Amino acid sequence: MLSTRFNRWTIAALSLAVLAAPGALYAQTPDHPADNAAQFPTKNDLKSLTTAGSYLAARHASVERDAASAAAFYRSALRTDPKNNELLDRAFISSLAEGDIDEAVKLADRILAQDKSNRVARLVVGVRDLKMKKYAAAQLNVNQSIRGPITDLVATLLSAWASYGAGDGKVAVANIDKLTGPEWYPLFKDLHAGMILELSGKEKDAGTRFERAYKLDDSMLRIVDEYARWSSRNKDAAAATSLYEAFDKKLPRHPLVQEGIRETKAGKKLPPLVDSAQAGAAEALYGIGATLTRRGGEDLALVYLQLALYLQPNHPLALLSLADLYESVKKPQMAIKIYERVPASSPLKRNAQIQLATDLDAADRSDEAIKILKEVAAESPKDIEAIMALGNIERGRKKFADCAGTYTQALDAMPTAGDKNAWVTYYYRGICEERSKQWTKAEADMRKALEMQPEQPHVLNYLGYSWIDQGMNLDEGMKMIKRAVEQRPDDGYIVDSLGWAYYRIGNYDEAVKQLERAIDLKPEDPTINDHLGDAYWRVGRTLEAKFQWAHARDLKPEAEELPKIEAKIENGLPEDASNNAAAVEKKKEDGKGG
Repeated sequence: MLSTRFNRWTIAALSLAVLAAPGALYAQTPDHPADNAAQFPTKNDLKSLTTAGSYLAARHASVERDAASAAAFYRSALRTDPKNNELLDRAFISSLAEGDIDEAVKLADRILAQDKSNRVARLVVGVRDLKMKKYAAAQLNVNQSIRGPITDLVATLLSAWASYGAGDGKVAVANIDKLTGPEWYPLFKDLHAGMILELSGKEKDAGTRFERAYKLDDSMLRIVDEYARWSSRNKDAAAATSLYEAFDKKLPRHPLVQEGIRETKAGKKLPPLVDSAQAGAAEALYGIGATLTRRGGEDLALVYLQLALYLQPNHPLALLSLADLYESVKKPQMAIKIYERVPASSPLKRNAQIQLATDLDAADRSDEAIKILKEVAAESPKDIEAIMALGNIERGRKKFADCAGTYTQALDAMPTAGDKNAWVTYYYRGICEERSKQWTKAEADMRKALEMQPEQPHVLNYLGYSWIDQGMNLDEGMKMIKRAVEQRPDDGYIVDSLGWAYYRIGNYDEAVKQLERAIDLKPEDPTINDHLGDAYWRVGRTLEAKFQWAHARDLKPEAEELPKIEAKIENGLPEDASNNAAAVEKKKEDGKGG
């Protein structure tokens, strides 16, 4: 498979610099704010650093996967020590990872002057030559970058596009056909041979290649899109539409496919996906880079996607794949910059805006995120994905009155009341209503969610917990929570609910047992620590209670809970009057009094 084995030369080169990040990678979220991340250095910063200082700063930026800062610091160190080959290699790889291909090309030229066998440098210079339409030089350099199944395929496709650019499509296709390798090669070989044949005016032969690729994998978007485009010109609109519709059944509502369906139904003859050697080479780099991203080859994928965007800066799918890669390594700030580059004219702009908003929220820029999603939802009032994303951000930011209304908008936008996914919207709206003191509405929504998904553990837990915490429906609430725990025995939050339920009905020994288990599962949650402190106090373990409350205080509980916790640390708990209402309700349910 694509991700099973990488070239020693590639891994060795990439592991030297920004693409290898030892240690944990932290998202820039409210818990790990963006201003804690490495910041891009100014010219004054660079001037004031020694070679050693620049090197150490670059290493730190590399650990943070801040390629821009790493590249700047390595280049600064290189200026003061220009003959240091290690600095040269690191500056090159960092510039490449950052996407500054012009700078990477300059550094690659310097590397090749000393080491003509450096394959990464050969690839980068070859792509530069392709962009500059220096096709003979491109072929020479690209062919010297070969070593291993992935790079063999990339080099062959790039070399073929260089041959086409030089006016020899026949040789280009012949060289693609000569390549042998793993079972996934034919998909790329037939797709790119077909593209070259198509641009060479051999439409019939191109169709044969597209059809063959389609039969090998009818779920690969670019194959389906290209074959449908070809069909719209060489068969008829119905044939093209059927290809898009078949894909739509496998992966519903993909924007490019939806656009294809609209245009082919309107009788339009769609142009080929690529129109030049440069666009074809960018497509090859994007296709393999995107595949590597999905299969765990992020380092090499980053190189290919940046080179694809060097050749075709506005390639929407390459931009989305690169942003997705940054998200996968917990770098929302870097993903944000990429999503902002998606052209406004692209059908994928709406997807980019939704993901952009998600990353802005992760980077603690929730106001901007909410503004973007409101604009998307205003433009498309039935866009459930955008509306749900807005509601989720509002809920995460504790804007509970707002998110209740947003989820109502989502429910109104659903095509039918019986939508199989509607339960989660009722559940989320119920949370927002409960947290905004609208219990009657919240209870109704939770019941509605359970009507649609009777054994959904999170809904069972939330409704059961809410009842018991209010001292009502104690038996039914306890049964619900126990059913939730049976399904999610390792979920600390749900086990905490069971422990707190026992606490609320006065069974403190069982409460301690369950809450200690919840702590084992979620030791850093302030609420669970607070609950365990309360339970310890009630069974006479007062020193342990104060320890748990102190720990809960230090774990940054919600603002309204902090003074309550501090009061308990100071004064302990009052007499067991807090559970009188629950005890009375329990007696009523047991038929023991009123």
